[in-house]
Amino acid sequence: MPASAARGPGSAEPVSPEPAREVPGALLTQSWLDVSFLHWSANPTDVAALLPAGTVPDTHEGLTYVGLVAFRMHRAGLLTAPGIPYLGSFPETNVRLYCVDGEGRRGVVFLSLEASRLLPVAIARSVFRLPYMWARMAVHPDRDTISYTSRRRWPGPRGACSRIAVRIGEPVHEPAPLEHFLTARWGLHNNVHGQTVYLPTTHPCWPLHRAELLHCDEELITATGLPAPVGPPVSVLYAPGVRARFGRPTTVRNHAPTPPN
Repeated sequence: MPASAARGPGSAEPVSPEPAREVPGALLTQSWLDVSFLHWSANPTDVAALLPAGTVPDTHEGLTYVGLVAFRMHRAGLLTAPGIPYLGSFPETNVRLYCVDGEGRRGVVFLSLEASRLLPVAIARSVFRLPYMWARMAVHPDRDTISYTSRRRWPGPRGACSRIAVRIGEPVHEPAPLEHFLTARWGLHNNVHGQTVYLPTTHPCWPLHRAELLHCDEELITATGLPAPVGPPVSVLYAPGVRARFGRPTTVRNHAPTPPN
């Protein structure tokens, strides 16, 4: 049973490693490979103004989080058509926040998404109104380490860069509650032409691994208008990948949701 079926009126749906709802059909399909999750804690009041109308910061034990997530997009495609080999495959790095809407749906909000293919960037910006940025990027796996580099080309701030390297550790057989909170996200919220929409997502459970941060020199978080993170990330995880499917968007009613505990 989807996790959302167990929530009460006005409450946030439970955090679940399983998809929170069924997603009939498919608007988009894509695989996310060699995914590294870096997260820093944040005060909810510091990020609330950056979220779409009708949502509030999602919290775990009173804190919300800023995520820097680097990976390889693989064979993104529309509807049920096979993913596109070249234009649909590219490195990506996103900066994201966490929110919940008035119907209790937890989701992510992307503040920026760097990608190395100009045409997908242009389509995502114009059609889906997502803040994609064209960047020069590379992903370099080497035995038990993987590195990601990105330097923004367009739009500004031109030259905003990110250099990350992690060492991949042992599989996480029983993720902690915070690790589920940061990775088990079954949709995204976005502002489209003045309206907040929710785009549901489904995919298999994340095959998470512990990871050690070897290097992090990044400007993408501050390029969104957020303050620079203080100290090392509180969570560093890696996943070899999943195949994901996005359903059709629904409009979020513009009323104040109940903040989660």
